[in-house]
Amino acid sequence: MKQIIQSFKTGETILEEVPAPLVAKGHVLIKSTHSLVSLGTERMLVEFGKSNLISKARQQPDKVKQVLDKIKTEGLLPTLEAVFNKLGEPLPLGYCNVGVVIAVGEGVSEFKVGDRVASNGQHAEYVCVPKNLVASIPDNVTDEQATFTVIGSIGLQGIRLLNPTLGETIVVIGLGLIGLLTAQLLIANGCKVIGVDIDESKLNLAKEWGIIPFNPRNGDVVKFVQECTGDIGADGVVITASAKNNEIISQAARMSRKRGRIILVGVIGLDLSRAEFYEKELTFQVSCSYGPGRYDENYENRGIDYPLPFVRWTEKRNFEAILQSISSGKLLVDKMVSQVVPLDNYMQIYKEIGASKAIASILKYDENTNIPKNTIELKPSNYEGQKGVIAVIGSGNFTKMTMLPALKGSGAINKYIASKGGVSGTAMAQKYLFSHSTTNTEDILKDGEVDLVLITTRHNLHAPMVVKCLEANKHVFVEKPLALNEEELLQVIEAQKKSEKTIMVGFNRRFSPHALKMKSLLGNSQINVIATMNAGAIPKNVWVHDMEVGGGRIIGEACHFIDLITYLTGSKVKSVCMNAMGVNPEENTDNASILLKYENGSTGVINYFSNGSKAYSKERIEVYSQERTLIMDNFIKTEGFGFKGFSKLKTRLDKGHKNQFHKLIEQTKNGGEPLIPFEELINTSKASFAAIESLKTNSWISI
Repeated sequence: MKQIIQSFKTGETILEEVPAPLVAKGHVLIKSTHSLVSLGTERMLVEFGKSNLISKARQQPDKVKQVLDKIKTEGLLPTLEAVFNKLGEPLPLGYCNVGVVIAVGEGVSEFKVGDRVASNGQHAEYVCVPKNLVASIPDNVTDEQATFTVIGSIGLQGIRLLNPTLGETIVVIGLGLIGLLTAQLLIANGCKVIGVDIDESKLNLAKEWGIIPFNPRNGDVVKFVQECTGDIGADGVVITASAKNNEIISQAARMSRKRGRIILVGVIGLDLSRAEFYEKELTFQVSCSYGPGRYDENYENRGIDYPLPFVRWTEKRNFEAILQSISSGKLLVDKMVSQVVPLDNYMQIYKEIGASKAIASILKYDENTNIPKNTIELKPSNYEGQKGVIAVIGSGNFTKMTMLPALKGSGAINKYIASKGGVSGTAMAQKYLFSHSTTNTEDILKDGEVDLVLITTRHNLHAPMVVKCLEANKHVFVEKPLALNEEELLQVIEAQKKSEKTIMVGFNRRFSPHALKMKSLLGNSQINVIATMNAGAIPKNVWVHDMEVGGGRIIGEACHFIDLITYLTGSKVKSVCMNAMGVNPEENTDNASILLKYENGSTGVINYFSNGSKAYSKERIEVYSQERTLIMDNFIKTEGFGFKGFSKLKTRLDKGHKNQFHKLIEQTKNGGEPLIPFEELINTSKASFAAIESLKTNSWISI
């Protein structure tokens, strides 16, 4: 299928051929008929992409700080590689889609095949959208009119926060697409509306709808508002403009009455004057997108709705309200349509998007599109009889930033990358010369040419996908963790017993030159190990903390260090005890200390902390044995004390990924023993589960 994407690196806007998405649980699959180009939002993205590195940095000072911290801890070259990889990531454009439902996922009863719907889907021939971001279109609303649903909801949410009452005077600053929709909705709400913009054509259109127009180039907007309100001032101001300076927020404050309300929907400078807000006791609030539910994982992706009596207007219900307003004739959108362009001619819109005076441009999709392909071939391929043919399932940051660069030069024969939406997977496939991009993992499992499947999905999919790959007679690499609980682990063990194929988990640290050197120096002696992970904080709403999806950071990440200590000790974990920070720590804690007893008498301590400074080294290993000490700092430097012939090893940051993947491809091609014994993989998984159980029971847990 065809989809519009944009590069943050070059700013180039491309109509790309990508595999169509599959319908997912709680989602609907939609064949697009029209989509609206949000000239404001998409113009900012395109202009950002076209700007140089210095300009990009100036626009994102918070990101610059993160880069500087990363340089301090990981070095300049690894940081630059990460930055350029991130900038090379394609961005799908669009969020105002209209189409026809062609499939419904499990758990969806609100829609059926054939329904006309509006959604926040992208500019693509087919989109898969969660049910709470989809709304049915009334029969008397055309597809073109319905493309205004989502962007209208942005303005509507700003109005709901403003909470205007009948007869109030509201100023809308910025009469772009959202501004004009907002002003109309305020008129329908019984308000007196003043519209402010420098574009006379938009002011003339607003005047037709009963909005009082004002061009700030022709006078003082604050004085004009005072005159219109009998020197009282505006009851409320909705800012839908885009500007980098602070003048607009100052004007909004000065034109407001005492205890007036200001709502920001657009993007402006926010260097507020305390005096302007203090003297009038003004209320200021920023509006977030379409309404309650936005960026809430449970609402948007799991389909869990807020109870209507307590949250009357969610994103979806705002969508429905906009469609009803269009249906009833209260919201007039036809005159805002500047052009309707076939998808193939998309550059008519995007080539002059920065200078365009258009209000709304609409893309029209070909009604005769063929049945969507879930797998596309990017280059001719025939791998019959060759060994080392790989497929990658998952196209997130680890795949892009770490795994694919590490696989370079390994001898792997790259065939498939599978991604959920198709865009990121296709971009990676093109960059790393894979022959196929797919959204359907079944095509990979059925392909007899594929020897090795590498799984880098979210953690809850690891164990089920490992089982499927083993059943399909594939070797498997899975990024940690192997499983999230004992039940999943048992399923993996059973599948392994029936398969002749190997499982490898991404415990790369043991393949680092620092770990290899430490192991060679230590031999098989009893040792004490202290591993400290300065993990850094991750917001609590990120999926990693969800025990059902990510398993928490102890199971999902601390397992790295359980495996590393197992490698250094040459033994398996015998028992585990974990203590965590806080009076009543939860099982998804990421501030904990884990004690490990090993079968050979060695001990390990893992301090996994998220509350440290990012300027400090991320990982540190200390080993004590026979009056000797090894200190490894962040996989860059290892120092030895008491060792004859060894004092220091220094490298660039090397956590062992390249060595791990090169050995894995060699083992896949030539056979031989697994890189990590299967019983050690099981032992490490069980030890991570035991750590959580120990926290719950306040006791040592035997493995």
